[in-house]
Amino acid sequence: MNEFVITATRTMKSYAAGVVALVTKFSSFSSFASSINGIDLLSTDRFADGEKEVVIGSSIRGKDIFLFASCARNEAGLGVDEAKIELYHAVDALKRAQAASIIVFEPYMSCSRSDRTTRRSSVGLWGHLKILSSLGARHFVTYQLHSDKSQSMLDPARCVIDDIPALRLLKQRLCDVYIRDLDTLHRIRNNWAFCSVDAGGEKLTRRIANSFGLPLVVAHKQRDYSRQNSVECVNILSAEPVEGKILWVVDDMIDTAGSIDTLIRALAPMKPAEVNLMAIHPVFSSPAMERLKKLSEEKLVNHIIVSDTVNCPPSEATQIPGLEIVPSIGLSAKVIKTIASNGSMAKLLDTFDAEQYLKSPTLFT
Repeated sequence: MNEFVITATRTMKSYAAGVVALVTKFSSFSSFASSINGIDLLSTDRFADGEKEVVIGSSIRGKDIFLFASCARNEAGLGVDEAKIELYHAVDALKRAQAASIIVFEPYMSCSRSDRTTRRSSVGLWGHLKILSSLGARHFVTYQLHSDKSQSMLDPARCVIDDIPALRLLKQRLCDVYIRDLDTLHRIRNNWAFCSVDAGGEKLTRRIANSFGLPLVVAHKQRDYSRQNSVECVNILSAEPVEGKILWVVDDMIDTAGSIDTLIRALAPMKPAEVNLMAIHPVFSSPAMERLKKLSEEKLVNHIIVSDTVNCPPSEATQIPGLEIVPSIGLSAKVIKTIASNGSMAKLLDTFDAEQYLKSPTLFT
């Protein structure tokens, strides 16, 4: 096992500090636990003309580096472009300091939606990964890419990517807080259902429905492709009546919440007993907060469960009634332990089975 250091750009220092606190508790790392913490390893200098440099504060020669970064909304308040440039500088600095390997850990890869060429467009995800790999990053870790095919953008002879299914965190939350035991799980199979936001999200929603043995409702939205983030109408496809059921709307991210707002308002006339929302990445671009708050105040949505892959300050989170943020630092710590010890990712990638989990729950803290 090679020695490793966990560090972060300014965008994820608090998150990385939480991961360090958990990783250093693993007995297998006790011999060099004191050297794992590199939260203050990187500093950013700025020239008078606005250009920047990232400086390494101590020697990391021959060590593996886990670099946490976010190019979405972040604790440092950096915009997307500035956060990316700082990440690129950080990787370059680490490579020049002769790190043995650089593992870039972006829990939410913000450019993952730009994963195909349309209308002679650029492909943001390909450009992002290409720049990082050319600077010296050889391994990427992220949670729930927007598309499974995105992993094929990388040449495995040069670098690899681990796309961890963070939907597992939300499944566990349902078991721990809303179901709790096998009797309840069997009972809710008569009155719960999972609903996709659109046809493209059917695969993701089907996975969670199968995990709990619950029915699937598919929403088919018709977009206005002349405008970004716009939906014209929604059609609901279901083998069973929606009326009287508790629906859980599932998506990989909430951006402007436009699609979700349209869907939930389309579901209301069908008289479900309750509509809840769960998504992995709380991107919350404006006017998402206002839309979710209004849906909650109008009693159209009850619980909203998201993870903390994107920074959501308590001051903002409290504006949305019913918003629950599920921590992912425990999962991140397990991912690092697995990689650092050359272990198998199988347990982190296995299909989640609610019945098996409720028989012997293993909680991520």
